[in-house]
Amino acid sequence: MNDQVTTLGHSAGYGISQEQRHRVLRNTYWLLALSLLPTVLGAWIGVATGITQSLRGGIGLIVFMGGAFGFMFAIEKTKNSAAGVPVLLGFTFFMGLMLSRLIGMVLGFKNGTDLIMTAFAGTAGVFFVMASLASVIKRDLSGMGKWLMVGALVLMVGAVINVFVGSSAGMMAISVAAIGIFSAYMLYDLKQILDGGETNYISATLALYLDIFNVFQSLLALLGVMGGERD
Repeated sequence: MNDQVTTLGHSAGYGISQEQRHRVLRNTYWLLALSLLPTVLGAWIGVATGITQSLRGGIGLIVFMGGAFGFMFAIEKTKNSAAGVPVLLGFTFFMGLMLSRLIGMVLGFKNGTDLIMTAFAGTAGVFFVMASLASVIKRDLSGMGKWLMVGALVLMVGAVINVFVGSSAGMMAISVAAIGIFSAYMLYDLKQILDGGETNYISATLALYLDIFNVFQSLLALLGVMGGERD
């Protein structure tokens, strides 16, 4: 009898109780909100000092890829220990620094502040929509993962190529594709948490942070190209 009750209290797909799933989601949201603070700090320091202005072309790509993947490897290794949260926050600070070059460029426009606020509002809107969809969709979306991974890899290759080509049209196409792919990833990652497919809140936070970061960055780049007003 007890076994039957326990089974009924778990999700059919992953064997995780509703209470556990809600706890992971709650902890993820708290850590996600906290992770935005180092991002803002890193972006502010980067803009104020201009420390990332020299990171152009291949050098910038190497620093970004090396730092990002190094941090993500460290997060994966420490996600079940007390060091996991500080490493994640260090990663978000680094990402803020890397974002500062784009933010500095946009702030060079007369309406730069408005563009940044628009990108922030747009990203928040995407997150709200995806969170709402994740809570009402009953279908298992785990099959999306492999297709989204392929899309992200193709996008990464295209972005690397465009670093050296320097095509504005290519950048816009990549930004539009990134918004679509990472918005879908946002839905997928949220659904994984809600369905019990992701039980580590640090891993869940990392996934959602990357989704939000990429949507915001791509949206800001598009707004800068299409709506930037020079003095």
